[in-house]
Amino acid sequence: MRLLAEPRQLPGVTTSPPAVNSSTWSTLFPLYCNGSRQSPINIMSANATANASLTAFGFQNFNNKSAMTTVQNIDNTVRVTLGSGVQISGGGLSGAYDTLQFHFHWGNGSSVPGSEHTVDGKRYAMEMHIVSTKLTYNRNITLATQDPTGVAALGFFIEPMSGNATNSPASWSNLTSYLSNITTEGSIVSVAPGISLDDLLVGVDRTKYYRYLGSLTTPNCNEAVVWTVFKQSIKVSSDLINLFSTTVQFANSTLPMTNLFRSLQPAQPVTTQPASSAATVHCSVALVALVALGLALIRG
Repeated sequence: MRLLAEPRQLPGVTTSPPAVNSSTWSTLFPLYCNGSRQSPINIMSANATANASLTAFGFQNFNNKSAMTTVQNIDNTVRVTLGSGVQISGGGLSGAYDTLQFHFHWGNGSSVPGSEHTVDGKRYAMEMHIVSTKLTYNRNITLATQDPTGVAALGFFIEPMSGNATNSPASWSNLTSYLSNITTEGSIVSVAPGISLDDLLVGVDRTKYYRYLGSLTTPNCNEAVVWTVFKQSIKVSSDLINLFSTTVQFANSTLPMTNLFRSLQPAQPVTTQPASSAATVHCSVALVALVALGLALIRG
């Protein structure tokens, strides 16, 4: 996960191939990259403990089709910047967070996965990170990264649609249409109104997720992130996924940008919602119905 104002990487430190280069980060950036709550991790679903405080999120202005301002090829990723007023709250967070930007991690096309997190050993084609900072920091990233819970990151897996769908969903076709205009490092274009965060998150149940405390996944690897990794993936046609690894290029290179993910870090305690919360409601309703039926039979 990358923030808007993260330091430039040192010479020789790139994100391709990740398994080689990220292994040196603990030496090059020892302050945090050598820490004890580093990200990403492999989430073992069977080991996630129930936490009833992980309630539904509030997503303010995620439906705003004018919230996206620019899309940019920067720091070895594609980043979309958001205007003010987009926020998240709830979801077991301590308060409201300003949502600043989102960016992507990918491998090499739809058939070579490149998500940062994995679940039960499965790596997905891509991962989208929506980055927010505590409202009290007024979008100041420097302050947020000094707070152990100053940053909230929402991680969404992306995987290919089944079948032979192309150019789908329409929201992703819209977003990826900008990639041809940002092929080189530093390229930036404005985003025309017409697409919202809700449009990009189509089909995802945002009430089901994993939670753990971790870090940024690029240097300086600040251990300041409340991670939320959603269980359901975004489905995007393979042709659009492939555009990320064939259209945009690494800095000072004509090579396509590929394998943008950090190696997995040691496991952290992971929590999730109690599995029976919805079932409890249904069972309670059924029990009331059975009692009512029994009383009716007795009276009859």
